Amino acid sequence: MPVYATVFMVFTLANVGLPGTSGFVGEFLSLIGTFKVNTWVAFLATTGTILSAAYALWLYRKVIFGALEKPGLAALADLDAREMLIFAPLVVLTLLLGFFPTPVLDVSASAVTALLES
Repeated sequence: MPVYATVFMVFTLANVGLPGTSGFVGEFLSLIGTFKVNTWVAFLATTGTILSAAYALWLYRKVIFGALEKPGLAALADLDAREMLIFAPLVVLTLLLGFFPTPVLDVSASAVTALLES
């Protein structure tokens, strides 16, 4: 199941906040904003991010490389064409928004500014 494992890894790394994925921008901006307001809260948030990354990578290892609990699962095939057609745009968007987050940030900028000014 190499295609499934690759898709799952892309989404896991985005969840962890790896630079170049869509999750990085949100985590980075949140941590920078928190650090400007309260260093201790930023430290706790960073610790939570690290623990979350450790758990996500542990989960990936257990799901992809772990022993099968049910023998019937060995017969499962890799992603078929329909599933790849569904996941392909999601993987592309996950990576594109990691490298080019400006369209999303531009749309949300006015709402964030209004929130900060209130």
